[in-house]
Amino acid sequence: MTKKKNKYSAIDDPEQLERLRAGLMPFQLVKYFSFTSLGVILIFTLFLSLVVSKQSRNVMLDQSEAYSLLLAENLNQQVFRGFVLPTVVRYGKIALSNPEQFQRLDRIIRNATASMKMEAVTIYDSNVNIISYSTNDQYVGKKNMGGIEYEKALKGEPNSQIVSSGTVLSFLPGTKAVSFRMKTFIPFRQVREDASVEGQIMGVIEITQDLSREYGAIIRLQWRIIMVSSIVMATLFLVLLVIVSRAGKIMGQRVRERLRLEEKLSEAQRLAHLGTMVATVSHEIKSPLGIVRSTAEILMNRIKKVAPGNEHLAEIIISETTRLNNIVLEFLDFARPQKPKLSNVDINRSIRQALQFMEPKFIEKDIAIETHLDPHLKQIFIDSDMLYRALLNILVNGTQAITNGGVLRVKTGLVESDGSVFISVQDTGIGMSKEKAAQIFKPFFTDKNRGTGLGLAITKNIIEKHHGTISVKSQEGKGSTFTIILP
Repeated sequence: MTKKKNKYSAIDDPEQLERLRAGLMPFQLVKYFSFTSLGVILIFTLFLSLVVSKQSRNVMLDQSEAYSLLLAENLNQQVFRGFVLPTVVRYGKIALSNPEQFQRLDRIIRNATASMKMEAVTIYDSNVNIISYSTNDQYVGKKNMGGIEYEKALKGEPNSQIVSSGTVLSFLPGTKAVSFRMKTFIPFRQVREDASVEGQIMGVIEITQDLSREYGAIIRLQWRIIMVSSIVMATLFLVLLVIVSRAGKIMGQRVRERLRLEEKLSEAQRLAHLGTMVATVSHEIKSPLGIVRSTAEILMNRIKKVAPGNEHLAEIIISETTRLNNIVLEFLDFARPQKPKLSNVDINRSIRQALQFMEPKFIEKDIAIETHLDPHLKQIFIDSDMLYRALLNILVNGTQAITNGGVLRVKTGLVESDGSVFISVQDTGIGMSKEKAAQIFKPFFTDKNRGTGLGLAITKNIIEKHHGTISVKSQEGKGSTFTIILP
């Protein structure tokens, strides 16, 4: 199973990882706050759409109920005066089972509601919960259809009942259509001579209004608010996501750059203190070391005269003091690097001089030299002595890496991308691991029994003082390739 990588997976140092996260923490808080704000705004917008739609629904219901009550009062007047009174006078009683009476009542009600937005008008008997009349013929004669609303109306309390179905999802394909009906129940009373309707309750009038279109308009309004809000929020989310993603990359790069600079500054401070100490110690050692060597040379001359055959003892002292003197000089070069003295230098010529100096060592270790020096390479502005020293350090390192004969390839040329000069030194030695290659340019790092570990560190300082770069690619058992790029 492959382990999922995250944006911090390239960082191995736990302390550096923690510092990187701490550096990005303020930005993370801003990011979370931004997305949370968008979520809150979206939720608030949806809540607002519900409030608006509910308010619109309540206004519609109030207006429709008021309309029904007004219509019912008018219907009460017309039915009582146009049907009840004439029917009682003519027939002595009301009997809607009589077709003539039923047709007369039906004609009066339909004329009264002809221009009104009514779906149905139903009249219940006051004595029994039965439908005495309805504009919908199939309901006439049915019992117990009134329910609680009928009982309230019999007590003189006008009330309404809502029968609805459908939500914002009703506009999706394949869903049930929006339906909304309001049934208003009003007492059917006797009408007095002054036109007031406060007499005896003779029945209950039920007026049914189909408000599906009005309710559908409210649902559509709610749907539009939700859709517009969702589109706006989605657009803002995508824009913010792009901005946050880009800002996150920039912030991450800046934090990494700051950490890199902090590490570089810390390393520079450490090396500065170390250099001061090394310079002091080396200076104190250098003078006594010179005295020891001079004394050994005098002793060697005297031993030749006094005890011939024993002068090799003095030679050992001279040899070791010379080696120690070279180490001290190397320490001093690292601790107090010289300022480059720039001049036009032929890179190929400096390489040939370094190879010529190293020739005895190449012969001793059976190393073949292959050179591919660009003959069209122009001179560059550089310190020839410092470059020579850097080349020697790399050649010595390559020579030491080859144990039982091998090849050392040196190549020069131009970098196609920017025209910089490159110098490549490749050996067929033992190579290095990735861990060692990452440490090789650090001061005092060495895996040799004899050596200061400063050679490649000094080389790196020389190249960087000329605004160049040096890198190494190595594979264990196959050799290493050092590449210098100089502007």
